[in-house]
Amino acid sequence: MELKQQKLLLVLILTLLFATATPDSEYVRPLPRKTLTTIPWDSISKAHSSYPQQVHISLAGDKHMRVTWITDDKHSPSYVEYGTLPGRYDSIAEGECTSYNYLLYSSGKIHHAVIGPLEDNTAYFYRCGGKGAEFELKTPPAQFPITFAVAGDLGQTGWTKSTLAHIDQCKYDVYLLPGDLSYADCMQHLWDNFGKLVEPFASTRPWMVTEGNHEEENILLLTDEFVSYNSRWKMPFEESGSTSNLYYSFEVAGVHVIMLGSYADYDVYSEQYRWLKEDLSKVDRKRTPWLLVLFHVPWYNSNKAHQGAGDDMMAAMEPLLYAASVDLVIAGHVHAYERSKRLYNGRLDPCGAVHITIGDGGNREGLAHKYINPQPKWSEFREASFGHGELKIVNSTHAFWSWHRNDDDEPVKADDIWITSLVSSRCVDQKTHELRSTLLTP
Repeated sequence: MELKQQKLLLVLILTLLFATATPDSEYVRPLPRKTLTTIPWDSISKAHSSYPQQVHISLAGDKHMRVTWITDDKHSPSYVEYGTLPGRYDSIAEGECTSYNYLLYSSGKIHHAVIGPLEDNTAYFYRCGGKGAEFELKTPPAQFPITFAVAGDLGQTGWTKSTLAHIDQCKYDVYLLPGDLSYADCMQHLWDNFGKLVEPFASTRPWMVTEGNHEEENILLLTDEFVSYNSRWKMPFEESGSTSNLYYSFEVAGVHVIMLGSYADYDVYSEQYRWLKEDLSKVDRKRTPWLLVLFHVPWYNSNKAHQGAGDDMMAAMEPLLYAASVDLVIAGHVHAYERSKRLYNGRLDPCGAVHITIGDGGNREGLAHKYINPQPKWSEFREASFGHGELKIVNSTHAFWSWHRNDDDEPVKADDIWITSLVSSRCVDQKTHELRSTLLTP
């Protein structure tokens, strides 16, 4: 059998597996009022072959934004025209392009162009490749207040559509997604479907994402890890001194955000660990008094799903985050919501981080409804429902966090809390020596 025929047979087998697979038992649960059916990949209208599609934006360094889009026409140019008035573009930015093959699938031409410098808190109108629709984006503010929308494990279901609609009602500046985007799971047309699904939202506000296990896409002897994710969702890793798109950092309006990779090497000898120490050493808490960290697999989790999955990463990296006085840690992976009190090393600690698990964006596997009882002392609130979070950082000392469950297609606020920054509680000052010692230790 020729290699091409072998690949075709493999694709057919994978298609059958994908179509007949059932979720893990920990995620099986009857869901009321809304089906958990994946949106058919061909239900979203296909763009003209030469027109830009799957447009999304992300932050790309100080006062710059990266615009990403895909065309089926391999000869389409990679540039973005933009300006502050509709239909009038007084600036243009040349970009780069890439593509990839996965078994018998060949992607379209994937374009990335960085525009800027841009004014803060300003609407811009832009067009990709000189043709197609005009898009409008809004840049984040330069100072507080700033609002982040948060939801992980998004997927492509009816619940996903509700979550996106609810997020759209929130007047947010940046969307944070801690892993598991499309749930394509090697079926590459689902990446295209996801890009079209989120375009109305991701083309207007920057989406800052990190990888989850469903981005890994390893099958049998094919080991092109994260090729789809890295090709389609380029983040500002180079701008932040990282050597991998799987982990990076960025700053916006007084907040330093670190996106770590649960599926990149993270032990004390790894490149990610070295980069994290270097990145933390550069954080200026006078300029960015708030310090947030996101990754996919939670370190603190009282759900029975994925128990202990983040222990190794926590053992290696939690001391760094504690020494640096990280305010808030956000993860996904577990398909439920949970918020902790401030803690470190498994114990309540007023100088520790608040940990939030929010892997409930709308995935096709269902919810993780089994919890460990009694509820640990560190666990403040937990619930297995789909939903999203909103983090409004009001000033250098106070932020308001709220979680909104999906219920009858309406966002219902189920949990909220005011969070005081560790800068204002003097934890940062108290741990200055500890931070310096930790970061300078080989």
